[in-house]
Amino acid sequence: MNQKKGNLENPTSEIQKKGLFSSRRGFLKGSSGVGVLVAGASAGLGTALFSHKKANAEEVGPLTNPRQRQEKMFQIRRDAAQFHLRQQRPPQPTNGDEERYEDKRANFTKTMPHNELGEVEPEAYATFLSILSSGDPDRFKDIPRAPQAEGRLNNPQATYAFDLLGVDGHATRLKPPPAFASAQLAAEMGEVYWQALTRDVPFQEYESNELVAAAVSDLNAFSETVGPKSNGKVTPMTLFRGETTGDSIGPFISQFLWLDIPYGIKTIDQQYTFPSRNQSFLIDYQEWLACQRGLPTERTLQFDSQPRFISSNRELAEFVHQDFTFQAYMNAALIMLGMGMDAMSPTNPYHGAETQFGGVTFGNKDVLHMVAQAANVAQKGAWYHKWLVHRFLRPEVFSGRIENQLNGSKSYDIHPDILESDAVGRVMSTYGNRLLPVAYAEGCPTHPSFPAAHAANAGACATMLKAWFNEDFVIPNPVRAIADGSSLESWQGEELTLGNEINKLANNITLGRDGAGVHYRSDGIQGIFVGEDQAIGILSDYSRTYNESFDGFMLTKFDGEKIKISNGEVVSA
Repeated sequence: MNQKKGNLENPTSEIQKKGLFSSRRGFLKGSSGVGVLVAGASAGLGTALFSHKKANAEEVGPLTNPRQRQEKMFQIRRDAAQFHLRQQRPPQPTNGDEERYEDKRANFTKTMPHNELGEVEPEAYATFLSILSSGDPDRFKDIPRAPQAEGRLNNPQATYAFDLLGVDGHATRLKPPPAFASAQLAAEMGEVYWQALTRDVPFQEYESNELVAAAVSDLNAFSETVGPKSNGKVTPMTLFRGETTGDSIGPFISQFLWLDIPYGIKTIDQQYTFPSRNQSFLIDYQEWLACQRGLPTERTLQFDSQPRFISSNRELAEFVHQDFTFQAYMNAALIMLGMGMDAMSPTNPYHGAETQFGGVTFGNKDVLHMVAQAANVAQKGAWYHKWLVHRFLRPEVFSGRIENQLNGSKSYDIHPDILESDAVGRVMSTYGNRLLPVAYAEGCPTHPSFPAAHAANAGACATMLKAWFNEDFVIPNPVRAIADGSSLESWQGEELTLGNEINKLANNITLGRDGAGVHYRSDGIQGIFVGEDQAIGILSDYSRTYNESFDGFMLTKFDGEKIKISNGEVVSA
């Protein structure tokens, strides 16, 4: 077998025949973590630069007896732990809303007792906070619940879990969510309303669709505008897209959500069974109120019998409804592994190797393991901010506040931009109230909104992929879904690179949750930074553990900064 071409272990795999599973740029080895981290990569806080003595071959190679090996491992773990202990990160700010409002109008309260306005009972919320702050596992069974509630809170005790590598979730830092009364939250809520109103419009038709044109006009009328822009304005081509350079190039959807997935001896296409169009939930006030109280839903999603590719926010919202944490990124890794060694990072030490290839280190086993590991670590960071810091309200709850203010039930200090918007007016004329039409029968998940867990996963997993693969590699034979999603056609536009499409994938998954009506843009963008911070920490830790001669992991962060990670050191490249 030609070791240069693929260096594969199992020549029977179709993927391997393409030379795909040959290792990757490197790092990781599999045992529990070690090392250093990046101090404030999130949300514009910057990346700390760390130094670590480069290991000599005799320090990491075979030691003369098992005791020496154990002592070396202890030294690595000790040095890493001491390094993390020395890091100083600023206190995590909040937006102040929880203290500002006695009625907790701006906080997550799902499944708890609520009054007829959908406001939590104050004593119940105080008990909830007391239990969260205690961390006492025996008290969590006493979290107050609404009568007949069946919904259960999503794993709040995960916020107290530790990891043995990377940045501790409690050490991550990010900008707080926008304040309840702010123009920014009004603009983000306007975007979510328009994502609901345009949920069934094919992405290919954005430039010609009248409803999309109305969305663009309305969002540009807000005093704050959110998301990417062209010449300072939201346009049909920037609407609902992510904020990296790659998000503006090519089709709305990443290639990794369309291309076939090599999966062992099978190839999986990405046509899925999706919900039928023109379905919305929580558009009746009593249905909405019951949902806030955690009562079971009576209606269910109806699905089409004919599978289709993702072609609108309807399909994207359902993909991120049913996916597991690292699914899209595992798929992307498998697709890129199938592109051969040229798609791997240029710093992979096994490029051109004649006598060996990477597997457990710098190979397919590493990348798949690291993507999964990054997702789990990132989720704990998101959970810390969700449960112990911000406890931010979901969009469906904000829409209830808008409805109750405009129908005269109670006045909240909601920014007039959203109250006077065309988006709210169109929802009112369509449904008879201003409640947000969400894509899921059960409404939002039973955990707070900020930051988005899908986004933290996206930031972490995409960062891993950029470290492992060649960001400049041009994707061969790109495609796009036709408007109805029934088939794919060749993409004839700009070249699409792995780095840009990885970033686009992260934002598709992140903002697809906004398209479902369960998150705001800032939940996603800030969540991405939390995940990125933790992934860089994991890479930094593992970069200390290898025997191979390795130039380090090179990647481009979501803010455009290029960094190098080598021997526990993270520096601008």
